Amino acid sequence: MSSPSNPFSNQQPACLKIPHTDPEIHSALTHRLLFHLSQVKDWQPLIVVCVGTDRSTGDCLGPLVGTALTRYKSHLFHIYGTLEEPVHAVNLQDKLSMIYDSYQQPYIIGIDACLGQSSSIGCIQINEGPLLPGAGVKKQLPPVGDIHITGIVNVGGFMEYFVLQNTRLNLVMQLSDTIALSLYAAIKEWKTPSTFFALRD
Repeated sequence: MSSPSNPFSNQQPACLKIPHTDPEIHSALTHRLLFHLSQVKDWQPLIVVCVGTDRSTGDCLGPLVGTALTRYKSHLFHIYGTLEEPVHAVNLQDKLSMIYDSYQQPYIIGIDACLGQSSSIGCIQINEGPLLPGAGVKKQLPPVGDIHITGIVNVGGFMEYFVLQNTRLNLVMQLSDTIALSLYAAIKEWKTPSTFFALRD
């Protein structure tokens, strides 16, 4: 797996991967998301699809992010997938069909938990291209997103369902808080850059 990238580089690599304990993580995630959002047309609706279920500790990252984002009550984006109304394997196809029927050429950001190497647990990744939900537990589900954000919540490669059920909630909540805060900051700066810089200065 790739090493953490420099978010301030002029040449943006395809993937950013950074530990949630990195003191620069909010800045790194926000800058990388701004790089991707700069390619979105002004008229494209921005959709955030948070995949996962509240019935599994490891798999509730997406719904936690969605719930955190709803607290901003922002009109800048639309959210699907919260603790109250999760988007998961059973309803994912229907939700995606509804989104594409409701919005013209939406730009979708997919968010989900994933499993990885033990050394990568606690890392957050931003990748170009769609999310492949269910891949870690050998499920074939429709791809989600123009870009995607994942949090590595535990080790993969064996007994994936058991591993997800026995993932520490504290780690998942830390990852979800970081993702939600960084994503909202990036969207707000992308939509209202002059206001953001004035407040920051």
